[in-house]
Amino acid sequence: MLIVQKYGGTSVANVERIKAVAERVSKTVKQGNKVVVVVSAMAGETDKLINLAYQIASNPSEREMDLLLSSGERVTSALTAMAIEELGHKALALTGRQMGIFTDAVHTKAKIERISAERAKNALNEGYVVVVAGFQGITETEDVTTLGRGGSDLSAVAIAHALNADLCEIYTDVDGVYTADPRIVPDAKKLNKISYEEMLELASLGSKVLQTRSVEFAMKYGVPVVVRSSFNDNPGTLVTKEDEDMEKVVVSGIAHDVNQAKITVMGVPDKPGIAARLFKGIADANIVVDMIVQNISSAKEPDKPATDISFTVPKADSKKALKITEDIAKELGAKGVDMREDIAKISVVGVGMRTHSGVAAQMFDTLARHGINIMAISTSEIKVSCLIDAKYTELAVRVLHDVFELAKAA
Repeated sequence: MLIVQKYGGTSVANVERIKAVAERVSKTVKQGNKVVVVVSAMAGETDKLINLAYQIASNPSEREMDLLLSSGERVTSALTAMAIEELGHKALALTGRQMGIFTDAVHTKAKIERISAERAKNALNEGYVVVVAGFQGITETEDVTTLGRGGSDLSAVAIAHALNADLCEIYTDVDGVYTADPRIVPDAKKLNKISYEEMLELASLGSKVLQTRSVEFAMKYGVPVVVRSSFNDNPGTLVTKEDEDMEKVVVSGIAHDVNQAKITVMGVPDKPGIAARLFKGIADANIVVDMIVQNISSAKEPDKPATDISFTVPKADSKKALKITEDIAKELGAKGVDMREDIAKISVVGVGMRTHSGVAAQMFDTLARHGINIMAISTSEIKVSCLIDAKYTELAVRVLHDVFELAKAA
């Protein structure tokens, strides 16, 4: 088999952990497999580099930031290759450029366009373990790019597809996908398998087990992914195509996300094209908008209909989004702009919701009985999300986990 193994920051946090990763890789090779290892930067290294940049410049260039941040994974890949060689195997460390990962030119959030992978294929055929620096690529004009937070997951899945690997294993600090965050819900259960769609919803809704774009890629190309812990040998969770058994379970998990900010534009003139102008400005800055709510404005004047438009963005982009929104609000003649960061998004997810009714009603009733107010709602075929006050996050996760009886999950 050809197996791609990805190890996150906590899995390669120090020399001892890197040696443990090398032992696991060695064991996989001895079982007769070819192995490609994709590594993240050592835990905390990316944040250190970001802090250094902001000590130098108040607004560092995104191009230079990419060059700087890509160094974290390069260090880990070289050290991991050395550790594997110490165990008697041939190993070759490659940067994203050497791996042939070509991306677009959107610095700090680049998208993979193609992977040549010829050098890796040749090395594998010659008996090498190939160790790739995750999270990074290169443009056609040879500028270094990074793929955004969690981009090493995407690197691993994309490489698995490019090499036609039999399996992509994502090693992290948890031993699979749970029905809820076990730190909040002690009786949360590990799922043996989950559909790509459910995993995509959970990832986009705050579950930190897998990065959203990596799940999208895996689903698009049918890459089988297993989420496992690098700290034990427990079987993980298989992320795969939906089957009939999955549809029998109405709700598979509860996700929460406290890394959102809510921006409200008050007193927006109620006429065609206003929302388009606002959200085009946000989109042009490569900021992802999640939930959107529009209400009749309390700030409207007689005979001048107006609305309030609220939307959520990632906290990391909130200041940038606020500035853009304030500028556009002035242009539109809105009454003002407000931002809240003390919010949380709580979501219930399950492919069984397609064929079972009443999930939304049960969710709303449960939150109401516990005095939790809902600020906004969004739905899809397999999820219902509510925006609530951040101080109720853990309570909401626990009571929803209980009401949907997820502690009984297989």
